[in-house]
Amino acid sequence: MIRYIRRASVFCLVLLVALLLNAARVQVFKADEYDKNPANRRPVLARYSQPRGNILVGGEPVTGSRDSGGQLRYERTYTQGPRYAPVTGYASQVYGTSLLENAEDGVLSGTDPRLAPVPLWTDITREQQPGGDVATTIDAATQQAAFEGLGGKKGAVAAVEPRTGKILALASTPSYDPNDIAGTGRPVAGAWRRLNRDGDQPMLNRALKQTYPPGSTFKIVTAAAALDHRKVTDLDTATDTPSPYPLPGTTTQLTNEAGGCRNATLRHAFEVSCNTVFAHLGVDVGLEDMTDTAENFGFNATDLKIPSAPARSNFDTDMNDAQVALSAIGQYDTTATPLQMAMVAAAVAADGAVMSPYLVDKVTDAHGETVSTTRQKTLHRAMSPGTARRLQEMMTGVVTKGTGTGAAIDGATVGGKTGTAQHGVRNEGTPYAWFVSWARKDGARDPAVAVAVVVEDAAANRADISGGGSAAPIARAVMQAALR
Repeated sequence: MIRYIRRASVFCLVLLVALLLNAARVQVFKADEYDKNPANRRPVLARYSQPRGNILVGGEPVTGSRDSGGQLRYERTYTQGPRYAPVTGYASQVYGTSLLENAEDGVLSGTDPRLAPVPLWTDITREQQPGGDVATTIDAATQQAAFEGLGGKKGAVAAVEPRTGKILALASTPSYDPNDIAGTGRPVAGAWRRLNRDGDQPMLNRALKQTYPPGSTFKIVTAAAALDHRKVTDLDTATDTPSPYPLPGTTTQLTNEAGGCRNATLRHAFEVSCNTVFAHLGVDVGLEDMTDTAENFGFNATDLKIPSAPARSNFDTDMNDAQVALSAIGQYDTTATPLQMAMVAAAVAADGAVMSPYLVDKVTDAHGETVSTTRQKTLHRAMSPGTARRLQEMMTGVVTKGTGTGAAIDGATVGGKTGTAQHGVRNEGTPYAWFVSWARKDGARDPAVAVAVVVEDAAANRADISGGGSAAPIARAVMQAALR
């Protein structure tokens, strides 16, 4: 009798162990597979069963949550949605997430393991924690100046703090309101179709995700390469440059909009933006060294995250001399995001250091306890400190007596560079008016801000004049806000 009881006990124990192993298999090893199964509604219902954590600007939330009373109970809301859309992105119950809402989704939704009361708690229990908050580096006044300065034109602004890499503003217009696509139902579907069919592409983040020919603003990079590789040793010595300049190996003559470019000094060529001088310098520096300098500024990088990944800014690595000449003045296949060109200006202001740009200052849990903070780091050294100081001098000259006088600010030293980039077949596309700059308050040790502005401007029919007229006043307003 005892023998049978013992056998039954062993059999029950085996069944219990098998049950536990199967439970472990389902809850641990197969959990992700079941969670991601489209037929499983539980993760979706749980996701929207509590308010989402907030995205903060200057310590104040620019997002919220609304109790909709439906199955997907809490719906995302946005304060001043169009202004902050290039920062927050959207969180939609139908269409998913983008930008910061996507990159920090685990924290905001409460699924990030770092929010658990003890390590591995979430992994073991699959329990969702209250959503945490994401504090951004955005400065509210600077963001407002950027958004209002664009005034609905097609264009973008990126502003960074040169010594740290903090992103102070990301504006893109025309914009959209993420509130319109946050919930469910016919109005949301209609808004999504309307936004995606709009020829002006309001959902395109032009500051991060769109690349443009940088035009003459790229001459900052070419000047840095020429100075660092000692093709120019004195800013005020005449260069051996004809005007017009024959592109090597072709019959094409490159001309200038500005006067006095024949054999111009680097200082004069930079202030009035002589195409011939910089094309010639690009060829003298050569493809390899031009590429190295461009990549040290951040071109061709594919691993940059802020935490969203911006579009790749391009400088070709396989070109003939004529193509190098055109690339050296920001044309041919050279393209850049506004964030990239803000990084270029910031490197000049920061004595040659390229800081890694970042948008998230810190992450906190629902109780305000810090989960993580972003550490500042140097990506590259774009140029020597001596070269950076000479570029600071030349960029200041652009604002005091060159093409960028519209960016001057009382009580501050401002350096800038204008540019108008042509594009399309026979340059028939709408030109892009550029202005990149930095500003340092009088008496301050460090520069406060570096800015890049691009405007798709049909009136930009003369090189650099439109960059100074269309884009420079926007940059000035953004710099003024950052200096306060």
